[in-house]
Amino acid sequence: MAVLLVLSLTHLLNDLIQSLIPAVYPILKEAYALDFVQIGMITLTFQVSASLLQPAVGHYTDSHPMPYSMVVGMTFTLAGLVGLGFASTYGLILVSAACIGIGSSIFHPEATRMARNASGGRQGLAQGIFQIGGQAGGALGPLLAALIIVPRGQASLTWFAFAAVLAIMLMIWTAGRHMEIRKQVAAAKASISQAAASGTSHSGRTVVVGLIVLTLLMFSKNAYIESFRSFYTFYLMDRFDVPIQTSQMMLFVFLVASAVGALIGGILGDRIGRYRIIWLSVLGPLPLTLLLPYVDFVWTGVLTVFINLIMASAFAAILIYAMELAPNRIGLIGGLFYGLNFGLGGIAAAILGGLADTIGIERVYQLCSFLPLAGLLAWFLPRIDDRHTKQNR
Repeated sequence: MAVLLVLSLTHLLNDLIQSLIPAVYPILKEAYALDFVQIGMITLTFQVSASLLQPAVGHYTDSHPMPYSMVVGMTFTLAGLVGLGFASTYGLILVSAACIGIGSSIFHPEATRMARNASGGRQGLAQGIFQIGGQAGGALGPLLAALIIVPRGQASLTWFAFAAVLAIMLMIWTAGRHMEIRKQVAAAKASISQAAASGTSHSGRTVVVGLIVLTLLMFSKNAYIESFRSFYTFYLMDRFDVPIQTSQMMLFVFLVASAVGALIGGILGDRIGRYRIIWLSVLGPLPLTLLLPYVDFVWTGVLTVFINLIMASAFAAILIYAMELAPNRIGLIGGLFYGLNFGLGGIAAAILGGLADTIGIERVYQLCSFLPLAGLLAWFLPRIDDRHTKQNR
């Protein structure tokens, strides 16, 4: 549990720094006269750089675990954060965002393996604890941006270098502790590997179909969430004429709901199965998303909280479902799905940014309200018994 809690805290610090990028979009947009396409390209640059390396890192560390690689990743993040604080051109902003993305691509695969190894068989709880750290960090970014960066300007981003240094120290401790855990459970892992090979293997077709469906579900979920992460502040300011600080506070509330939803989804997944959670979390918010573009400011806040509370519960379930499909490729799966989480979100941001410039931000939210319909694809997921699996990787 100590390892899980520290992993969750490092995830919080990592994602807090990441979340500062969209949180300062209004400042960058005004300072550099950016349009929505350029804003979307910042997100695309960050998220593509965060996604491309993750599967490769995960695949390599499946055979060669590298707990201390997280420290290298956070060093990239630190460099990108400082660069973003002092960037004077749009090109330097893109380079800095890419450095932060590279840092995340190195962090997530190994941290995912550590969380699974420390789970004691309760994979949903472990991933939920790990996820709530990341989601909480993502929620704190806009709040701290509203309190610190908006009043003091772009250069105050460098103040958050202290968070990166703290994360590096925690990662060094966690890596050492994880090496002890690996020694203690070496024999258990060998027996679990044999059980996995004999009792929980799946055909190639089952694995491929499952991963394709999960990828499509991830895209629909991330496209909707990215519409909030990158453009929610602009939507609130444009439609309700609220100041930037109010819009940032609303984004904070939205992301707090995401953190709570991630933990709830992980815990419920251990109890009722990943398949049911995926159905509920992706398709369930549809009535609320259809109402959202037509309600007043107060109900906009209420609906967005419930939408994200439900939708955020999907990620832990999708990730563990994929791990059960390919139990011997934990690093690869972790890197692939965290990479997809970033990459698909970046693609969605670029598309939505172009649409916002063409048809307006309010119309974009009306179109996005239909995205949860993609949850019907869960019908094609292979039915695997993931509720009682006790693999500990």
